[in-house]
Amino acid sequence: MTEPKNTLERVLAVLEVFTEERLEWTGEELMEELGYSRPTLYRYLKTLKDAGFLISRPNAGFTLGPKVVEMDYLMRKSDPLILAGHDYLTQLAQRFSCTALLVRWYGNRLLCVDSVSSTTNPISSYPRGRPMPLGRGAISRSILAFLPKRRLLPLITNSLDDFKAVGLGESIDDVLQTLKSVRKAGYATAYGEVTPGVVGIAAPVFDAGRTPVGSICITIKGSLVSGTLIDEISGYVRQAAVEITGSITRDRDIHNLTL
Repeated sequence: MTEPKNTLERVLAVLEVFTEERLEWTGEELMEELGYSRPTLYRYLKTLKDAGFLISRPNAGFTLGPKVVEMDYLMRKSDPLILAGHDYLTQLAQRFSCTALLVRWYGNRLLCVDSVSSTTNPISSYPRGRPMPLGRGAISRSILAFLPKRRLLPLITNSLDDFKAVGLGESIDDVLQTLKSVRKAGYATAYGEVTPGVVGIAAPVFDAGRTPVGSICITIKGSLVSGTLIDEISGYVRQAAVEITGSITRDRDIHNLTL
């Protein structure tokens, strides 16, 4: 973890330690993990508890609080990616027996923010809210392929073992060549890299500055698809990504004109 530099960063660092692997922390454990003094830590914990970001139980530890759920509800109603993309998820799920997902790219993380499924028992290793791996899957490659090289190289270096494991190359140059092919095609395909037996087909969504902000993806059982159907699905996914990008860009332009 990068050493926090100011009070706000230090408070946010308390929230950052909560992960799927570690959902509860005691005060003593937080002091050891973060290196804060007892008075400082408990001042931050009180602030976060009063705001609803944390809750605590007697003789137990701290966990995330209801404010997180409240903000999630507000995000669903305000995130431009969700607002522009939800109808496309519905259309894709109606056309194919699949799960259609919107994934947002923030910091160096991939997070599913919306999904629609037309299967009775959807198979997904990464439901809404669970961070996805950078070195595996169509969603990751659909975004990484469009990042500037100066930002991309550290990410490849950190996830090179994952790229090797799924056969994308033994070196950074090999992975760059693979991503170049994705960039040329405008979409990425992966077979069982994230969820066994599932094919992923994803295309990037951009902001007005042509920076990838997310991805739209279809995941479908490998037994249901052939090469021809994958080509058909990829066309619909790419078109949806283009139209979502256009909607986000138009909304931003309209907003700027009204300021």
